[in-house]
Amino acid sequence: MAVTMDQIKELRERTLVSFSDCKNALIETDGDVELAIEALRKKWIAKAAKRADNETKEWKIKIDIVDDKAYIVSVGCETDFVSRNDVFGEMLDKFLETLKSTWDEVAALAKCEEIKSDYVLKIWENLKILALNIISGDAVESYVHSNGKLASVVTAKAWSDTEKLKQVAMHVVATNPEVMSPSDMSADVVAKEKEIQLEQMKQDPKNTNKPADILEKIIEWKIKKFTEENALLTQAFVVNPDITVWQLMGDKLVSFKRYGIWE
Repeated sequence: MAVTMDQIKELRERTLVSFSDCKNALIETDGDVELAIEALRKKWIAKAAKRADNETKEWKIKIDIVDDKAYIVSVGCETDFVSRNDVFGEMLDKFLETLKSTWDEVAALAKCEEIKSDYVLKIWENLKILALNIISGDAVESYVHSNGKLASVVTAKAWSDTEKLKQVAMHVVATNPEVMSPSDMSADVVAKEKEIQLEQMKQDPKNTNKPADILEKIIEWKIKKFTEENALLTQAFVVNPDITVWQLMGDKLVSFKRYGIWE
């Protein structure tokens, strides 16, 4: 059976693969577009296996807030070009809709993995679902940086000033706090920092003749500063550095989560 240009055009529009791949798939399936799609997918499975170890160094994050829930999706790919194209964005939208309609992260992940297999055929890169989360609270706001690669979600007790909450979400992206308050910092992290500070002080000639109790007080001050600088509530608020996030929000903040550099 002869393959027509209309068939090739339809297959290209539906799969976004090359002209020659479409033509060959249609020849193999006697012009049956649906069977050609299956054939292309089977071939891609073999190609995908070879690409599975390719690093997904690029990614995009998308967040949608509906009432008291934030729906978060992030997917990794191999190149920045793919992360910025419309097909990749369309895939993220489908993931979000799946997450919102499923209301369950585990079940949504299984469905999104199926959807992803279709987009692998169109995108021709290794794709990895990095985040598929639902975060809820009395008040929920988010911020996604303009590059789509850094984002955050913050929750609070009942809170009417949504603009301030959005600013806190932006603050989280900008400062990358490790914990909510200094007391939340783990003992292991504090001990490690103290060890580093002690070693630095030993190597500083200015500390050679200082009494041990003075050195201990200096260390205590450094550790206090370290924990405060890495805790959200005690950080200087990026929008107005004259106040801390605590002074802005009081005890209203409940949680925060930052999405960014993926290991």
